[in-house]
Amino acid sequence: MNFRVVLPAVAFLLLIWAIVRFIRTASYRLRDKVVVITGGSRGLGLVLARYVCARGGNVALIARDPEELARAKTDLAPRGGKVLTIQCDLLDTGQIQSAVRQIIDRFSKIDILINNAGIIEVGPLEHLRPEDFDRAMRLHFWAPLELISQIVPEMRIWGGGRIVNISSIGGKVAVPHMASYSASKFALTGLSDAVRAELARDNIHVTTVAPGMMRTGSHVNAKFKGKHDKEFAWFAASAGAPLLSMNANRAARKILAACRRGQPSLTLTFAARAAILGNAFFPDLTGYAMKFVNRLLPGAGGEEGNKSRAGSQLRRLTPERPTKLADRATEENNEVSSKPL
Repeated sequence: MNFRVVLPAVAFLLLIWAIVRFIRTASYRLRDKVVVITGGSRGLGLVLARYVCARGGNVALIARDPEELARAKTDLAPRGGKVLTIQCDLLDTGQIQSAVRQIIDRFSKIDILINNAGIIEVGPLEHLRPEDFDRAMRLHFWAPLELISQIVPEMRIWGGGRIVNISSIGGKVAVPHMASYSASKFALTGLSDAVRAELARDNIHVTTVAPGMMRTGSHVNAKFKGKHDKEFAWFAASAGAPLLSMNANRAARKILAACRRGQPSLTLTFAARAAILGNAFFPDLTGYAMKFVNRLLPGAGGEEGNKSRAGSQLRRLTPERPTKLADRATEENNEVSSKPL
């Protein structure tokens, strides 16, 4: 192989690819766009809304908690753009349909849908019940499907749009002690990848996002079963680890850039990309590694472990330093309270 010929050719192709990405991103501006964000009252959803508003876009935030929505609206008010907050339980199809009608009545159109809402439930399989899997599927799969079904016809009227489905590394590589979460995120990943090809002919671009750990502050609102305090300890430490997790602001910028250029998929964090590649090329090795990881995680927690508790309700077993960055994000991103799902 003549590397003096190959290397310049590769460099030229990479340059063309970079130029195309830049042009596609620059040509789709957020100004005056109407962006629907589920789970937009806190965490990553709120951070995404901040960037949209700062760029002159209008946001419709869908969430369950009216107090969180009120705080989010106050946060976004000085940043530009118009903000509509809608209290909606995404487990209820009727409420989803009503929310979409309210958004259309207010803004007349929807340009971008970001399916971001989610719940993280952590614990051994022994403590997970069918209703845990059902709730995760309804929130992570059925709710996005209903929103897509309701909003796509509106996008077609206006000549196209963007859909961003926030899945997870857990939707690419199954993670122990997160069975209900992983199963439902796998379903969302499959849905997102499937509809992408079919909607492209309508100029509707679908982006599947697979984040690894992000420092959004959501660890305090995650739900835990089994040995609650120990489960929270490992999860919170992972969520705040700089080498494993990504800053929420950086994640939001990357997600919106991918959305604007209609990028098919986006994987966030080096650790997540490494896990996906490892699972693709060495699935047996990944399987053995996950078995080893599971041995390091807490065991079952008896009858008391069947109860689901939020991270904010649990004792801190880890030192302050490992969770410092994640805890700071809790205050910054409106993750200050936890109410039962």
